[in-house]
Amino acid sequence: MRALLGPLTARSTWTRTVHLAVGAWAAVACALVAPGLTDVSLRTLAGLHVAPLPLLVVLACVPAVRRSEGVQARALLLPGDDDVTVEPARSWPDRGRTLLWLVVRVQLGLLAAEATAGAVAAVASVGGWPALPLGVLALGLLAYVLAGLGALAAAAARRLLSPSLAERLRVHRARTERLLERSRLAAELHDSIGHALTVTLLQAAAAREVAAADPAFVGRALAAIEDSARQATADLERVLALLRDTPPPPQAPTLADLDGLVRSAEAAGAHVELRAEGDVAGLPAPLSREAYRMAQEALTNALRHAGPVPVRIAVAASPAGVRLEVCNPVPVAVPSAPVPGTGSGLRGLRERAAVLGGTAEAGPDGDGWRVAVRLPAGGAG
Repeated sequence: MRALLGPLTARSTWTRTVHLAVGAWAAVACALVAPGLTDVSLRTLAGLHVAPLPLLVVLACVPAVRRSEGVQARALLLPGDDDVTVEPARSWPDRGRTLLWLVVRVQLGLLAAEATAGAVAAVASVGGWPALPLGVLALGLLAYVLAGLGALAAAAARRLLSPSLAERLRVHRARTERLLERSRLAAELHDSIGHALTVTLLQAAAAREVAAADPAFVGRALAAIEDSARQATADLERVLALLRDTPPPPQAPTLADLDGLVRSAEAAGAHVELRAEGDVAGLPAPLSREAYRMAQEALTNALRHAGPVPVRIAVAASPAGVRLEVCNPVPVAVPSAPVPGTGSGLRGLRERAAVLGGTAEAGPDGDGWRVAVRLPAGGAG
């Protein structure tokens, strides 16, 4: 019984009925134009189905009509269905499918109107007490007819108002770009906050060990912790500004800011040798920013896993791109327990390099560890 009465009680049946009623507007408008409906013969009714076609052709050529039809279909036929587009028609194939949809919508609307008029006429032609049960029966049958026509309209909308291949590609491209942007921002936070926390941990551990014997070192350690926290806060504010779309966000550091990175590492007890060749300042900004982040991640990994050891950073810039190399020894026993890692840092290096068309390699090199990055200038566009 529930399945039998389902079409009569479903909310979709009545919202689709409203859609069918609106769909008959073009034919009704044509019926009101002279000479109008002179009779209800089959010829006149057939003309009613044909008369709106020229108007529908004109409407289908208007790009905004496709958007309007999509909004109505999502609201009344298929609520919240992403298979129905709300984009204007941008090509002639889109306009052709819109025309087919308008024709189907008007024809189904007319059939619904004719079915309703027929049911009313049938009940009105019967006098006396039989009119009541006949009216109930006619109303029930009409509800099933309208539910069926509404289902046909929904199926046609899903097929004729669906996004085109070009629109689907645009949506997937925009989604991919958003995911890449989120991944890039996550990598930036990982590099910046990870470096600051690593330096802070090493400084705090060293300061605690010599707190009583060397107060001056404790002061320098606290100053280094303050600088690292300030830089991490600036990076965090910049990323949040990008996420909130509140321009202008603070500028991201580039290879020209490597000196500050070296100073923060040296404040943590490491000895960092920085050697730069070529016009580092002349590198494209996106390339320089990514190279800085990769140097920061490599240096952070060295401090995290090997402790405050000597680190050598070599940067070579040329018109072809930039080469980055970070090397550090791996001591047998690290005085302070290294911070455990997840392996996402090395993976992030490779992903950053791949996005720019370059390569990143990391692995043992004799008694030490070596990170080598090559980024082409052409990948920074």
